[in-house]
Amino acid sequence: MIHTEGIYKRYIPGVIPPKDRSDEDTFFVFYADKLLVKLADGKAMIPVVKDIKDLGLTCHHEQYLGIFESSHCYVAEALSEAKLQGDFYFKDLRSLFGHLDEDIFILAGKAIQILAWNQTHQFCGKCGSKTVTKEGERAKICPQCGFFTYPRISPAIITAVIRDGKILLAHSKNFKSNMYSVIAGFVEPGETLEECVKREVMEEVGIRVKNIKYFGSEPWPFPNSLMVGFTSEYESGEISVDGIEIDDARWYGIENLPEIPTRISISRKLIDCFIETQRK
Repeated sequence: MIHTEGIYKRYIPGVIPPKDRSDEDTFFVFYADKLLVKLADGKAMIPVVKDIKDLGLTCHHEQYLGIFESSHCYVAEALSEAKLQGDFYFKDLRSLFGHLDEDIFILAGKAIQILAWNQTHQFCGKCGSKTVTKEGERAKICPQCGFFTYPRISPAIITAVIRDGKILLAHSKNFKSNMYSVIAGFVEPGETLEECVKREVMEEVGIRVKNIKYFGSEPWPFPNSLMVGFTSEYESGEISVDGIEIDDARWYGIENLPEIPTRISISRKLIDCFIETQRK
């Protein structure tokens, strides 16, 4: 799981940009959801304003993010991929985990979500008029009907279900590999997080759970989720996959775990916690 407790020791959020821009200010540039980085010795770095100028990139949908350490930060979308020079590349954000500074990776996740929100809220969802940015706030306002919109965050639960020293792991039809993970799903209107845990587990694998306990949370910018993690215990029922989202689910002990998610996600943190508990 990505820990966000420390990012605010280095990062000050902001929505009002400074009057003057420095060539050394940090610039998160995306094209087709890929982030522009400079690669060197296995490490990735975010370009600065001067780099964008030297590369001749034209950008739009610019948004100010605040200050990371002493550098003002911006995000924008490149109009084209262009022919990049030197060690600059557009890379899928997930692939950069472990290559970017962890706090920078978290900030990049925030950046792509704010960029997507700005791109998709140019017009009012209520009356169709063109929106304007509300001064001093991360919000769009419709000058015609007064409707406000804010960056979208979609809450979702993710839970490790434990039974007699084994963990429930499932294979989703959407997985590109033979990876197995814990159960997850989006929160529906009118339900609590705990109710969502019970519903998602029942819907996807047909069992009931109890003793639901909060584990932790993680911002997940693919595309705009807030993952809220829980542990839970098996109560009753037999595994019966829905065949829609889940095509296989089984109980696994630490001695026979299948392919599991990488350390980028809270799902892996939940699984690692189970492994550590069983080894004690």
